[in-house]
Amino acid sequence: MARHPSPDPYATDAARARRRGRRRTVAIATALVVGVATGAGVAARSGLLSFAGSCEDDAVRVDVLAAPDIAPALDEAADRAREQDVKSDGRCLDVRVEAKEPHQVAGALQKSDEARFDVWVPDSELWVDRASLGDSTALTPAGNVAASPVTMGMVPSAAKAVGWPKKRYTWAELTELATEGDKLRLGAADPARSAGGLLALTKIGASAAKTDGPESDTQVAATAKLLAQRTSDSESRALATVARDDSGTEQGDPRRNQALIVSEQAAFRHNQEAGADGQLELFYPKDGAPQLDYPYTLVDESHMSTDESRAALRFMTLLGEEDSRSLLEKHGFRSGSEEPSEELVTAAGGSEPQPYATASAEPPTPKELQATLGMWTITVQSARLTTVVDVSTSMGRIVPNRGESRLEVTKSSLVQALSQFTPEDEIGVWEFATYLDGTRDYRKLVETRRLGASTGNGATQRERLVAAYDALHTKPGYTGLYDTSLAAYKDAQKSYVKGKFNALVILTDGANQDPGSLSRRALIDELERLADPKRPVRLIAIAVGPDADRKEVKQIAAATGGSGYQIDDPAQMQEVILKAIIAAGGN
Repeated sequence: MARHPSPDPYATDAARARRRGRRRTVAIATALVVGVATGAGVAARSGLLSFAGSCEDDAVRVDVLAAPDIAPALDEAADRAREQDVKSDGRCLDVRVEAKEPHQVAGALQKSDEARFDVWVPDSELWVDRASLGDSTALTPAGNVAASPVTMGMVPSAAKAVGWPKKRYTWAELTELATEGDKLRLGAADPARSAGGLLALTKIGASAAKTDGPESDTQVAATAKLLAQRTSDSESRALATVARDDSGTEQGDPRRNQALIVSEQAAFRHNQEAGADGQLELFYPKDGAPQLDYPYTLVDESHMSTDESRAALRFMTLLGEEDSRSLLEKHGFRSGSEEPSEELVTAAGGSEPQPYATASAEPPTPKELQATLGMWTITVQSARLTTVVDVSTSMGRIVPNRGESRLEVTKSSLVQALSQFTPEDEIGVWEFATYLDGTRDYRKLVETRRLGASTGNGATQRERLVAAYDALHTKPGYTGLYDTSLAAYKDAQKSYVKGKFNALVILTDGANQDPGSLSRRALIDELERLADPKRPVRLIAIAVGPDADRKEVKQIAAATGGSGYQIDDPAQMQEVILKAIIAAGGN
Protein backbone atom coordinates (compact mmCIF):
# COMPACT_ATOMS: atom_id res chain seq x y z
CA MET A 1 0.00 0.00 0.00
CA ALA A 2 1.32 3.44 -0.81
CA ARG A 3 2.23 5.88 1.91
CA HIS A 4 0.42 9.20 1.94
CA PRO A 5 1.45 12.28 3.92
CA SER A 6 -0.49 12.42 7.15
CA PRO A 7 0.10 13.42 10.77
CA ASP A 8 1.72 10.57 12.69
CA PRO A 9 2.32 10.55 16.45
CA TYR A 10 5.23 8.12 16.14
CA ALA A 11 7.23 10.00 13.52
CA THR A 12 10.24 12.16 14.32
CA ASP A 13 11.12 15.12 12.09
CA ALA A 14 14.23 13.26 10.94
CA ALA A 15 12.19 10.18 10.09
CA ARG A 16 9.71 12.23 8.08
CA ALA A 17 12.50 13.92 6.15
CA ARG A 18 14.21 10.60 5.51
CA ARG A 19 10.97 9.00 4.26
CA ARG A 20 10.21 11.95 1.99
CA GLY A 21 13.66 11.59 0.48
CA ARG A 22 13.14 8.00 -0.56
CA ARG A 23 12.94 7.25 -4.24
CA ARG A 24 13.23 3.46 -4.31
CA THR A 25 10.29 1.28 -3.35
CA VAL A 26 11.53 -2.22 -4.06
CA ALA A 27 9.73 -5.24 -2.58
CA ILE A 28 12.27 -7.75 -1.26
CA ALA A 29 11.70 -11.38 -0.38
CA THR A 30 12.30 -11.75 3.33
CA ALA A 31 14.05 -15.10 2.99
CA LEU A 32 16.59 -13.58 0.61
CA VAL A 33 17.21 -10.64 2.90
CA VAL A 34 17.73 -12.90 5.91
CA GLY A 35 20.31 -14.87 3.97
CA VAL A 36 22.21 -11.77 2.91
CA ALA A 37 22.02 -10.24 6.40
CA THR A 38 23.23 -13.44 8.03
CA GLY A 39 26.08 -13.64 5.55
CA ALA A 40 27.10 -10.12 6.45
CA GLY A 41 27.14 -11.12 10.13
CA VAL A 42 29.38 -14.14 9.43
CA ALA A 43 31.73 -12.02 7.36
CA ALA A 44 31.94 -9.43 10.11
CA ARG A 45 32.76 -11.99 12.78
CA SER A 46 35.46 -13.57 10.60
CA GLY A 47 37.13 -10.23 9.96
CA LEU A 48 36.32 -10.02 6.24
CA LEU A 49 34.58 -6.67 6.73
CA SER A 50 36.40 -3.74 8.25
CA PHE A 51 34.66 -2.09 11.20
CA ALA A 52 37.24 0.63 11.65
CA GLY A 53 36.73 4.32 10.98
CA SER A 54 33.80 6.69 11.15
CA CYS A 55 30.37 5.68 9.83
CA GLU A 56 28.56 8.94 10.39
CA ASP A 57 28.40 9.92 6.74
CA ASP A 58 27.19 6.58 5.35
CA ALA A 59 25.11 4.87 8.06
CA VAL A 60 21.78 3.19 7.33
CA ARG A 61 19.03 4.48 9.61
CA VAL A 62 16.55 1.98 11.06
CA ASP A 63 13.70 3.25 13.27
CA VAL A 64 12.40 0.69 15.76
CA LEU A 65 9.25 0.99 17.84
CA ALA A 66 9.33 -1.45 20.77
CA ALA A 67 7.30 -2.49 23.79
CA PRO A 68 8.44 -0.49 26.86
CA ASP A 69 9.79 -3.58 28.65
CA ILE A 70 12.20 -4.59 25.88
CA ALA A 71 13.00 -1.12 24.52
CA PRO A 72 15.90 -0.48 26.97
CA ALA A 73 17.61 -3.75 25.98
CA LEU A 74 17.19 -3.01 22.26
CA ASP A 75 18.44 0.53 22.78
CA GLU A 76 21.56 -0.80 24.52
CA ALA A 77 22.12 -3.27 21.67
CA ALA A 78 21.75 -0.41 19.16
CA ASP A 79 24.32 1.67 21.06
CA ARG A 80 26.75 -1.26 20.97
CA ALA A 81 26.22 -1.64 17.23
CA ARG A 82 27.11 2.03 16.68
CA GLU A 83 30.13 1.88 19.01
CA GLN A 84 31.46 -1.25 17.29
CA ASP A 85 30.74 -0.01 13.74
CA VAL A 86 28.55 -3.05 13.00
CA LYS A 87 27.81 -3.09 9.28
CA SER A 88 25.24 -4.32 6.82
CA ASP A 89 26.57 -4.64 3.27
CA GLY A 90 29.50 -2.40 4.19
CA ARG A 91 27.37 0.37 5.72
CA CYS A 92 27.09 0.94 9.46
CA LEU A 93 23.84 0.49 11.37
CA ASP A 94 22.19 3.53 12.90
CA VAL A 95 19.31 1.97 14.87
CA ARG A 96 17.04 4.29 16.84
CA VAL A 97 14.68 2.73 19.40
CA GLU A 98 11.53 4.31 20.81
CA ALA A 99 9.25 2.78 23.46
CA LYS A 100 5.49 2.63 22.82
CA GLU A 101 2.73 0.51 24.33
CA PRO A 102 1.85 -2.28 21.86
CA HIS A 103 -1.92 -1.78 22.13
CA GLN A 104 -1.50 1.86 21.06
CA VAL A 105 0.67 0.94 18.08
CA ALA A 106 -1.70 -1.86 17.02
CA GLY A 107 -4.64 0.54 17.12
CA ALA A 108 -2.80 3.14 15.05
CA LEU A 109 -1.66 0.59 12.45
CA GLN A 110 -5.16 -0.85 12.18
CA LYS A 111 -6.58 2.55 11.27
CA SER A 112 -3.90 3.60 8.79
CA ASP A 113 -1.99 2.17 5.86
CA GLU A 114 0.98 4.42 6.68
CA ALA A 115 3.68 4.02 9.32
CA ARG A 116 6.74 6.15 9.97
CA PHE A 117 8.98 3.44 11.42
CA ASP A 118 10.72 0.41 9.97
CA VAL A 119 10.52 -2.26 12.67
CA TRP A 120 8.02 -3.01 15.40
CA VAL A 121 8.82 -5.26 18.37
CA PRO A 122 5.66 -5.69 20.49
CA ASP A 123 5.67 -8.08 23.42
CA SER A 124 3.38 -10.60 21.72
CA GLU A 125 2.37 -11.85 18.30
CA LEU A 126 -1.26 -11.22 19.25
CA TRP A 127 -0.69 -7.49 18.64
CA VAL A 128 0.61 -8.22 15.13
CA ASP A 129 -2.56 -10.23 14.48
CA ARG A 130 -4.68 -7.39 15.89
CA ALA A 131 -2.90 -4.73 13.82
CA SER A 132 -3.33 -6.82 10.67
CA LEU A 133 -7.14 -6.65 10.81
CA GLY A 134 -8.79 -4.48 8.18
CA ASP A 135 -7.04 -2.18 5.71
CA SER A 136 -3.91 -1.81 7.80
CA THR A 137 -0.22 -1.36 7.16
CA ALA A 138 1.47 -4.50 5.78
CA LEU A 139 3.45 -6.31 8.49
CA THR A 140 6.09 -9.01 7.93
CA PRO A 141 7.10 -11.07 10.99
CA ALA A 142 10.78 -11.98 10.67
CA GLY A 143 11.40 -13.96 13.86
CA ASN A 144 11.38 -13.60 17.63
CA VAL A 145 14.11 -11.88 19.62
CA ALA A 146 13.23 -12.82 23.21
CA ALA A 147 10.69 -14.58 25.42
CA SER A 148 9.23 -14.34 28.89
CA PRO A 149 6.68 -16.67 30.50
CA VAL A 150 3.56 -15.23 32.13
CA THR A 151 3.35 -16.36 35.74
CA MET A 152 1.66 -15.48 39.03
CA GLY A 153 3.73 -13.50 41.52
CA MET A 154 2.93 -13.21 45.22
CA VAL A 155 4.37 -11.31 48.15
CA PRO A 156 6.38 -13.77 50.31
CA SER A 157 3.86 -14.06 53.16
CA ALA A 158 1.04 -14.95 50.73
CA ALA A 159 3.26 -17.30 48.73
CA LYS A 160 4.41 -19.19 51.81
CA ALA A 161 0.83 -19.45 53.07
CA VAL A 162 -0.19 -21.38 49.96
CA GLY A 163 2.89 -23.62 49.91
CA TRP A 164 5.50 -21.88 47.73
CA PRO A 165 7.85 -23.13 46.35
CA LYS A 166 7.08 -26.84 46.84
CA LYS A 167 3.37 -26.86 46.07
CA ARG A 168 2.41 -26.74 42.41
CA TYR A 169 -0.89 -25.43 41.07
CA THR A 170 -2.74 -25.24 37.79
CA TRP A 171 -3.94 -21.86 36.57
CA ALA A 172 -7.49 -22.76 37.62
CA GLU A 173 -6.35 -23.71 41.13
CA LEU A 174 -4.30 -20.54 41.56
CA THR A 175 -7.14 -18.25 40.53
CA GLU A 176 -9.60 -20.21 42.66
CA LEU A 177 -7.52 -19.15 45.69
CA ALA A 178 -8.22 -15.54 44.76
CA THR A 179 -11.96 -15.98 44.19
CA GLU A 180 -12.63 -17.61 47.58
CA GLY A 181 -13.63 -14.60 49.63
CA ASP A 182 -10.80 -12.15 50.34
CA LYS A 183 -8.05 -14.68 51.03
CA LEU A 184 -5.80 -13.45 48.24
CA ARG A 185 -6.08 -10.05 46.59
CA LEU A 186 -5.20 -10.67 42.93
CA GLY A 187 -4.42 -7.95 40.40
CA ALA A 188 -3.44 -7.83 36.73
CA ALA A 189 -2.86 -5.54 33.81
CA ASP A 190 -5.99 -4.87 31.75
CA PRO A 191 -6.39 -7.79 29.27
CA ALA A 192 -7.69 -5.30 26.70
CA ARG A 193 -4.31 -3.51 26.82
CA SER A 194 -1.91 -6.15 28.09
CA ALA A 195 -0.81 -9.26 26.21
CA GLY A 196 0.20 -10.91 29.47
CA GLY A 197 -3.19 -10.25 31.02
CA LEU A 198 -5.08 -11.58 27.99
CA LEU A 199 -2.87 -14.66 27.56
CA ALA A 200 -3.23 -15.53 31.24
CA LEU A 201 -7.01 -15.06 31.27
CA THR A 202 -7.31 -17.26 28.17
CA LYS A 203 -5.16 -19.91 29.83
CA ILE A 204 -7.27 -19.70 33.01
CA GLY A 205 -10.33 -20.46 30.88
CA ALA A 206 -8.68 -23.47 29.23
CA SER A 207 -7.43 -24.72 32.60
CA ALA A 208 -10.85 -24.36 34.21
CA ALA A 209 -12.51 -26.20 31.30
CA LYS A 210 -10.32 -29.25 31.98
CA THR A 211 -11.17 -29.18 35.68
CA ASP A 212 -14.77 -28.01 35.85
CA GLY A 213 -16.16 -28.90 32.42
CA PRO A 214 -19.47 -27.12 31.72
CA GLU A 215 -19.14 -25.12 34.95
CA SER A 216 -15.84 -23.56 33.84
CA ASP A 217 -17.52 -20.45 32.42
CA THR A 218 -18.74 -19.58 35.91
CA GLN A 219 -15.22 -19.63 37.36
CA VAL A 220 -13.71 -17.66 34.50
CA ALA A 221 -16.46 -15.04 34.73
CA ALA A 222 -15.90 -14.83 38.49
CA THR A 223 -12.16 -14.37 37.91
CA ALA A 224 -12.82 -11.71 35.30
CA LYS A 225 -15.21 -9.87 37.64
CA LEU A 226 -12.59 -9.97 40.40
CA LEU A 227 -9.77 -8.83 38.12
CA ALA A 228 -11.94 -6.06 36.71
CA GLN A 229 -11.95 -4.46 40.17
CA ARG A 230 -8.16 -4.65 40.46
CA THR A 231 -6.79 -4.06 36.96
CA SER A 232 -4.26 -1.42 35.96
CA ASP A 233 -3.61 0.14 32.56
CA SER A 234 -0.21 -1.55 32.22
CA GLU A 235 1.98 -4.15 33.88
CA SER A 236 4.24 -1.49 35.37
CA ARG A 237 1.25 0.21 37.01
CA ALA A 238 -0.04 -3.12 38.24
CA LEU A 239 3.33 -3.78 39.89
CA ALA A 240 3.03 -0.47 41.72
CA THR A 241 -0.04 -1.85 43.52
CA VAL A 242 1.86 -4.73 45.18
CA ALA A 243 2.01 -4.56 48.98
CA ARG A 244 5.39 -4.51 50.73
CA ASP A 245 5.67 -7.73 52.64
CA ASP A 246 7.18 -6.37 55.84
CA SER A 247 4.48 -3.74 56.30
CA GLY A 248 1.50 -4.81 58.34
CA THR A 249 -0.30 -1.64 57.23
CA GLU A 250 0.16 -2.33 53.52
CA GLN A 251 -0.64 -6.01 53.87
CA GLY A 252 -3.98 -5.09 55.40
CA ASP A 253 -4.72 -2.34 52.87
CA PRO A 254 -7.50 -3.64 50.58
CA ARG A 255 -6.21 -1.39 47.80
CA ARG A 256 -2.91 -3.30 47.74
CA ASN A 257 -2.50 -6.58 45.87
CA GLN A 258 -0.90 -9.64 47.41
CA ALA A 259 -0.72 -11.48 44.08
CA LEU A 260 -0.32 -10.41 40.48
CA ILE A 261 -0.46 -11.94 37.01
CA VAL A 262 2.95 -10.89 35.79
CA SER A 263 5.64 -11.84 33.28
CA GLU A 264 8.90 -13.29 34.54
CA GLN A 265 10.79 -10.33 33.06
CA ALA A 266 8.55 -7.78 34.80
CA ALA A 267 9.02 -9.61 38.12
CA PHE A 268 12.79 -9.63 37.48
CA ARG A 269 12.79 -5.87 36.95
CA HIS A 270 10.50 -5.29 39.92
CA ASN A 271 12.64 -7.36 42.28
CA GLN A 272 15.77 -5.49 41.20
CA GLU A 273 14.17 -2.17 42.06
CA ALA A 274 11.94 -3.05 45.01
CA GLY A 275 14.53 -3.95 47.64
CA ALA A 276 14.25 -6.67 50.24
CA ASP A 277 10.81 -5.66 51.51
CA GLY A 278 9.01 -5.61 48.14
CA GLN A 279 10.04 -8.85 46.46
CA LEU A 280 7.75 -11.16 44.50
CA GLU A 281 7.93 -14.94 44.48
CA LEU A 282 6.72 -16.71 41.36
CA PHE A 283 4.40 -19.63 40.80
CA TYR A 284 4.87 -21.28 37.40
CA PRO A 285 1.57 -23.13 36.80
CA LYS A 286 2.06 -26.82 36.17
CA ASP A 287 -0.31 -26.77 33.17
CA GLY A 288 2.01 -24.40 31.32
CA ALA A 289 2.86 -20.72 31.21
CA PRO A 290 1.89 -18.71 28.12
CA GLN A 291 4.80 -16.85 26.58
CA LEU A 292 5.40 -13.28 25.59
CA ASP A 293 7.35 -13.86 22.38
CA TYR A 294 8.57 -10.42 21.15
CA PRO A 295 8.13 -10.78 17.36
CA TYR A 296 10.54 -8.74 15.25
CA THR A 297 8.24 -7.30 12.59
CA LEU A 298 9.09 -5.37 9.45
CA VAL A 299 6.62 -2.57 8.78
CA ASP A 300 5.53 -1.95 5.20
CA GLU A 301 8.57 -3.80 3.84
CA SER A 302 7.68 -3.11 0.20
CA HIS A 303 8.32 0.60 0.78
CA MET A 304 11.76 0.11 2.30
CA SER A 305 14.89 0.43 0.19
CA THR A 306 17.14 -2.60 -0.25
CA ASP A 307 19.70 -1.15 2.17
CA GLU A 308 17.03 -0.43 4.79
CA SER A 309 15.52 -3.91 4.62
CA ARG A 310 18.92 -5.54 4.91
CA ALA A 311 19.96 -3.25 7.74
CA ALA A 312 16.73 -3.97 9.65
CA LEU A 313 17.31 -7.72 9.34
CA ARG A 314 21.01 -7.35 10.16
CA PHE A 315 19.99 -5.84 13.49
CA MET A 316 17.69 -8.82 14.11
CA THR A 317 20.52 -11.29 13.46
CA LEU A 318 22.71 -9.23 15.76
CA LEU A 319 20.18 -9.72 18.55
CA GLY A 320 20.57 -13.48 18.13
CA GLU A 321 24.34 -13.43 18.66
CA GLU A 322 25.91 -14.47 21.96
CA ASP A 323 26.72 -10.97 23.24
CA SER A 324 23.17 -9.77 22.59
CA ARG A 325 21.64 -12.85 24.20
CA SER A 326 23.67 -12.07 27.32
CA LEU A 327 22.45 -8.49 27.14
CA LEU A 328 18.80 -9.61 26.91
CA GLU A 329 19.30 -11.95 29.88
CA LYS A 330 20.79 -9.07 31.85
CA HIS A 331 17.48 -7.28 31.32
CA GLY A 332 15.49 -10.33 32.49
CA PHE A 333 14.57 -11.91 29.16
CA ARG A 334 14.97 -15.48 27.99
CA SER A 335 16.67 -15.93 24.62
CA GLY A 336 17.42 -18.89 22.42
CA SER A 337 16.00 -22.36 22.93
CA GLU A 338 18.10 -23.43 25.90
CA GLU A 339 16.80 -23.61 29.46
CA PRO A 340 16.76 -20.30 31.33
CA SER A 341 19.65 -19.59 33.67
CA GLU A 342 19.08 -20.21 37.36
CA GLU A 343 20.37 -16.70 38.05
CA LEU A 344 17.62 -15.13 35.94
CA VAL A 345 14.86 -17.28 37.45
CA THR A 346 16.06 -16.72 41.02
CA ALA A 347 16.28 -12.96 40.52
CA ALA A 348 12.73 -12.97 39.13
CA GLY A 349 11.43 -14.84 42.19
CA GLY A 350 11.36 -18.41 40.90
CA SER A 351 12.73 -21.44 42.65
CA GLU A 352 12.76 -25.23 42.33
CA PRO A 353 10.66 -27.32 42.33
CA GLN A 354 8.44 -24.77 40.57
CA PRO A 355 8.35 -25.96 36.91
CA TYR A 356 10.03 -22.91 35.41
CA ALA A 357 12.04 -24.89 32.84
CA THR A 358 9.28 -27.14 31.51
CA ALA A 359 7.64 -26.68 28.14
CA SER A 360 5.46 -23.59 27.87
CA ALA A 361 1.75 -23.77 27.27
CA GLU A 362 0.48 -24.18 23.73
CA PRO A 363 -0.24 -20.68 22.42
CA PRO A 364 -3.96 -19.94 22.22
CA THR A 365 -5.53 -19.53 18.81
CA PRO A 366 -6.68 -16.09 17.61
CA LYS A 367 -10.26 -17.36 17.97
CA GLU A 368 -9.66 -18.30 21.64
CA LEU A 369 -8.07 -14.93 22.35
CA GLN A 370 -10.97 -13.15 20.66
CA ALA A 371 -13.53 -15.09 22.70
CA THR A 372 -11.67 -14.25 25.93
CA LEU A 373 -11.43 -10.58 25.05
CA GLY A 374 -15.12 -10.49 24.15
CA MET A 375 -15.98 -12.12 27.47
CA TRP A 376 -13.73 -9.64 29.29
CA THR A 377 -15.27 -6.64 27.53
CA ILE A 378 -18.78 -7.79 28.35
CA THR A 379 -17.87 -8.70 31.94
CA VAL A 380 -16.11 -5.45 32.70
CA GLN A 381 -18.70 -3.24 31.06
CA SER A 382 -22.13 -4.81 30.98
CA ALA A 383 -23.76 -4.68 27.57
CA ARG A 384 -27.13 -3.28 26.50
CA LEU A 385 -28.00 -4.75 23.11
CA THR A 386 -31.12 -4.74 20.97
CA THR A 387 -31.07 -7.48 18.34
CA VAL A 388 -33.07 -6.74 15.18
CA VAL A 389 -33.68 -9.86 13.07
CA ASP A 390 -34.64 -10.02 9.39
CA VAL A 391 -37.64 -12.34 8.95
CA SER A 392 -38.34 -11.54 5.29
CA THR A 393 -39.16 -14.34 2.85
CA SER A 394 -35.55 -14.76 1.71
CA MET A 395 -34.50 -15.78 5.24
CA GLY A 396 -36.30 -19.05 4.55
CA ARG A 397 -33.69 -20.13 1.99
CA ILE A 398 -31.70 -23.22 2.90
CA VAL A 399 -28.08 -22.75 4.02
CA PRO A 400 -25.79 -24.94 1.85
CA ASN A 401 -24.54 -28.10 3.58
CA ARG A 402 -26.74 -27.50 6.62
CA GLY A 403 -30.25 -28.48 5.64
CA GLU A 404 -31.70 -25.59 7.66
CA SER A 405 -32.96 -22.17 6.64
CA ARG A 406 -30.98 -18.99 7.19
CA LEU A 407 -33.44 -17.99 9.91
CA GLU A 408 -33.22 -21.34 11.72
CA VAL A 409 -29.41 -21.16 11.84
CA THR A 410 -29.61 -17.50 12.90
CA LYS A 411 -31.96 -18.38 15.77
CA SER A 412 -29.59 -21.11 17.01
CA SER A 413 -26.64 -18.72 16.86
CA LEU A 414 -28.52 -16.06 18.82
CA VAL A 415 -29.36 -18.56 21.57
CA GLN A 416 -25.70 -19.63 21.71
CA ALA A 417 -24.59 -16.02 21.88
CA LEU A 418 -26.76 -15.48 24.95
CA SER A 419 -24.45 -17.81 26.93
CA GLN A 420 -21.69 -15.20 26.62
CA PHE A 421 -23.69 -12.62 28.58
CA THR A 422 -24.13 -12.18 32.33
CA PRO A 423 -27.38 -11.57 34.25
CA GLU A 424 -26.44 -7.87 34.38
CA ASP A 425 -26.39 -7.51 30.61
CA GLU A 426 -29.52 -6.14 28.91
CA ILE A 427 -30.85 -7.62 25.66
CA GLY A 428 -34.05 -7.25 23.66
CA VAL A 429 -35.29 -8.33 20.23
CA TRP A 430 -37.17 -6.88 17.26
CA GLU A 431 -38.13 -8.47 13.93
CA PHE A 432 -38.49 -6.81 10.53
CA ALA A 433 -39.54 -7.37 6.90
CA THR A 434 -41.91 -5.02 5.00
CA TYR A 435 -45.34 -3.92 6.22
CA LEU A 436 -44.90 -6.18 9.22
CA ASP A 437 -47.07 -4.09 11.55
CA GLY A 438 -49.50 -2.12 9.44
CA THR A 439 -47.39 0.28 7.39
CA ARG A 440 -44.35 -0.26 9.61
CA ASP A 441 -41.59 -2.67 8.61
CA TYR A 442 -40.69 -3.68 12.16
CA ARG A 443 -42.14 -5.00 15.40
CA LYS A 444 -40.72 -4.93 18.93
CA LEU A 445 -41.03 -8.44 20.42
CA VAL A 446 -39.17 -8.22 23.75
CA GLU A 447 -38.23 -5.00 25.53
CA THR A 448 -34.50 -4.60 26.26
CA ARG A 449 -34.02 -5.53 29.94
CA ARG A 450 -31.56 -7.25 32.29
CA LEU A 451 -31.16 -10.95 31.48
CA GLY A 452 -31.48 -11.78 35.16
CA ALA A 453 -34.69 -9.78 35.61
CA SER A 454 -37.96 -11.57 36.31
CA THR A 455 -40.64 -11.11 33.65
CA GLY A 456 -43.45 -11.49 36.18
CA ASN A 457 -44.54 -15.03 35.26
CA GLY A 458 -41.68 -16.84 36.97
CA ALA A 459 -39.37 -16.68 33.93
CA THR A 460 -36.27 -14.55 33.52
CA GLN A 461 -35.55 -12.17 30.67
CA ARG A 462 -33.02 -14.70 29.36
CA GLU A 463 -35.69 -17.42 29.19
CA ARG A 464 -38.14 -15.03 27.56
CA LEU A 465 -35.58 -14.19 24.86
CA VAL A 466 -34.87 -17.86 24.15
CA ALA A 467 -38.61 -18.40 23.67
CA ALA A 468 -38.88 -15.32 21.43
CA TYR A 469 -35.94 -16.43 19.27
CA ASP A 470 -37.44 -19.90 18.97
CA ALA A 471 -40.79 -18.44 17.85
CA LEU A 472 -39.30 -16.36 15.00
CA HIS A 473 -40.50 -17.44 11.56
CA THR A 474 -40.37 -15.95 8.10
CA LYS A 475 -43.12 -13.56 6.98
CA PRO A 476 -44.29 -12.66 3.47
CA GLY A 477 -42.38 -9.54 2.56
CA TYR A 478 -39.07 -8.02 1.58
CA THR A 479 -36.13 -6.48 3.45
CA GLY A 480 -37.25 -3.20 5.00
CA LEU A 481 -33.75 -2.35 6.21
CA TYR A 482 -33.57 1.46 6.15
CA ASP A 483 -36.74 2.42 8.02
CA THR A 484 -36.11 -0.33 10.56
CA SER A 485 -32.50 0.74 11.18
CA LEU A 486 -33.51 4.33 11.86
CA ALA A 487 -36.45 3.44 14.12
CA ALA A 488 -34.43 0.91 16.14
CA TYR A 489 -31.51 3.32 16.49
CA LYS A 490 -33.75 6.11 17.78
CA ASP A 491 -35.28 3.68 20.28
CA ALA A 492 -31.84 2.52 21.48
CA GLN A 493 -30.72 6.11 21.93
CA LYS A 494 -33.87 7.01 23.82
CA SER A 495 -33.33 4.13 26.26
CA TYR A 496 -29.54 4.63 26.55
CA VAL A 497 -28.05 3.47 29.86
CA LYS A 498 -24.90 5.18 31.10
CA GLY A 499 -22.03 2.90 32.14
CA LYS A 500 -23.01 0.08 29.78
CA PHE A 501 -21.92 -0.81 26.26
CA ASN A 502 -24.98 0.31 24.26
CA ALA A 503 -25.40 -1.19 20.81
CA LEU A 504 -27.92 -2.12 18.15
CA VAL A 505 -27.30 -5.43 16.33
CA ILE A 506 -29.06 -5.73 12.95
CA LEU A 507 -29.06 -9.10 11.19
CA THR A 508 -30.13 -9.15 7.53
CA ASP A 509 -29.66 -11.33 4.45
CA GLY A 510 -30.22 -8.69 1.82
CA ALA A 511 -30.04 -5.08 0.76
CA ASN A 512 -32.96 -2.75 1.39
CA GLN A 513 -35.94 -3.72 -0.79
CA ASP A 514 -38.58 -1.27 0.44
CA PRO A 515 -39.28 1.22 -2.39
CA GLY A 516 -41.21 3.49 -0.06
CA SER A 517 -38.41 3.97 2.46
CA LEU A 518 -35.92 6.79 2.77
CA SER A 519 -32.73 6.50 0.68
CA ARG A 520 -29.44 5.11 1.90
CA ARG A 521 -27.87 8.56 1.79
CA ALA A 522 -30.74 10.02 3.80
CA LEU A 523 -30.43 7.21 6.38
CA ILE A 524 -26.67 7.72 6.78
CA ASP A 525 -27.08 11.51 7.09
CA GLU A 526 -29.75 11.06 9.76
CA LEU A 527 -27.69 8.51 11.72
CA GLU A 528 -24.66 10.81 11.64
CA ARG A 529 -26.85 13.65 12.91
CA LEU A 530 -28.28 11.52 15.72
CA ALA A 531 -24.97 9.97 16.85
CA ASP A 532 -23.91 11.51 20.16
CA PRO A 533 -20.33 10.92 21.43
CA LYS A 534 -21.54 11.56 24.99
CA ARG A 535 -24.23 8.88 24.67
CA PRO A 536 -22.69 6.45 22.16
CA VAL A 537 -24.86 3.73 20.64
CA ARG A 538 -22.95 1.56 18.17
CA LEU A 539 -24.78 0.03 15.25
CA ILE A 540 -23.44 -3.45 14.46
CA ALA A 541 -24.78 -4.56 11.06
CA ILE A 542 -24.28 -8.18 9.97
CA ALA A 543 -25.00 -9.16 6.38
CA VAL A 544 -25.77 -12.88 6.07
CA GLY A 545 -25.37 -14.85 2.85
CA PRO A 546 -24.37 -14.15 -0.75
CA ASP A 547 -27.26 -11.76 -1.45
CA ALA A 548 -26.28 -9.34 1.33
CA ASP A 549 -24.53 -6.07 0.54
CA ARG A 550 -21.35 -5.79 2.64
CA LYS A 551 -20.62 -2.25 1.45
CA GLU A 552 -24.10 -1.14 2.46
CA VAL A 553 -23.99 -2.49 6.02
CA LYS A 554 -20.49 -1.08 6.56
CA GLN A 555 -21.59 2.39 5.46
CA ILE A 556 -24.70 2.34 7.65
CA ALA A 557 -22.83 1.10 10.71
CA ALA A 558 -19.91 3.51 10.27
CA ALA A 559 -22.29 6.46 10.58
CA THR A 560 -22.66 5.61 14.29
CA GLY A 561 -19.05 4.58 15.00
CA GLY A 562 -20.08 0.94 14.67
CA SER A 563 -19.01 -1.78 12.27
CA GLY A 564 -20.47 -3.82 9.41
CA TYR A 565 -19.68 -7.42 8.51
CA GLN A 566 -20.61 -10.00 5.90
CA ILE A 567 -20.73 -13.70 6.75
CA ASP A 568 -21.54 -16.67 4.54
CA ASP A 569 -22.95 -18.83 7.32
CA PRO A 570 -25.27 -17.53 10.08
CA ALA A 571 -23.42 -19.86 12.47
CA GLN A 572 -20.56 -17.31 12.39
CA MET A 573 -22.83 -14.73 13.99
CA GLN A 574 -21.76 -15.29 17.60
CA GLU A 575 -18.10 -14.83 16.69
CA VAL A 576 -18.82 -11.68 14.69
CA ILE A 577 -20.87 -10.09 17.48
CA LEU A 578 -17.95 -10.62 19.87
CA LYS A 579 -15.54 -9.19 17.30
CA ALA A 580 -17.74 -6.12 16.87
CA ILE A 581 -17.98 -5.56 20.62
CA ILE A 582 -14.18 -5.81 20.91
CA ALA A 583 -13.69 -3.35 18.04
CA ALA A 584 -16.15 -0.88 19.53
CA GLY A 585 -14.54 -1.24 22.95
CA GLY A 586 -11.15 -0.49 21.41
CA ASN A 587 -12.53 2.74 20.01
